[in-house]
Amino acid sequence: MLYRDIVQARFCRRLNRFVAQADLGNGPEPVHVKNTGRCAELLVPGCRAWLQDAGPGTTRKTRYDLIAVEKIRPGREPLLVNLDSAAPNAVAGEWLTAGGLGPLEELRPEYRLGGSRFDFFARRPGGQSVLVEVKGCTLEQDGLARFPDAPTLRGEKHVRELTELRAQGYECAVLFILQMEQMRRFTPNWDTHPSFGTALAKAQAAGVQVLALGCRVQPDQLEVAYTVPVDLTVPGSV
Repeated sequence: MLYRDIVQARFCRRLNRFVAQADLGNGPEPVHVKNTGRCAELLVPGCRAWLQDAGPGTTRKTRYDLIAVEKIRPGREPLLVNLDSAAPNAVAGEWLTAGGLGPLEELRPEYRLGGSRFDFFARRPGGQSVLVEVKGCTLEQDGLARFPDAPTLRGEKHVRELTELRAQGYECAVLFILQMEQMRRFTPNWDTHPSFGTALAKAQAAGVQVLALGCRVQPDQLEVAYTVPVDLTVPGSV
């Protein structure tokens, strides 16, 4: 996916879940944060940031959206991270449409099934139903991509539901969109939400596909570029 009207700024501080301040050269001004996660390791005062400009005539409360930041890593090169929480579904849709998961028909986003809503539904040419759940990943630790950065009961619920639906005959997949480059592998964040990691490992054992997709990241672009190894081993279990 491509962004238009991207401008560079310096991140100042986060005011709340939805609003931060950034300096484009004339002092701090409010910007919309398109990610309600904690992102404490990313939203560091003084880091470089990239904003999407809605234009001077916008009727919005904030003219700019925070799209990406440069993660400060002492002793290592900074890492460009896309923060847009709407981007993972968009790039996953592009990847699925291009055949990333094999031939699919009737690709439908935001699919309701029972009391839940899944990110994508599709059918194989032979009629097999496919359900796909997408998770955006912005947490990096020493070259490892980890999810989640904060406990996600909703995310765990979706993984457990996909495990049950796999047993009912659906083809199911969980896609982790890594919104940064150079990741060596993906692993659940066992420190923050161990039961999510356990649910994910059980899902994979039950036949749910678990894929981590590395992206090509630019201030104005996010695109799935390669797969990253997935490691669901519980720390200390080997």
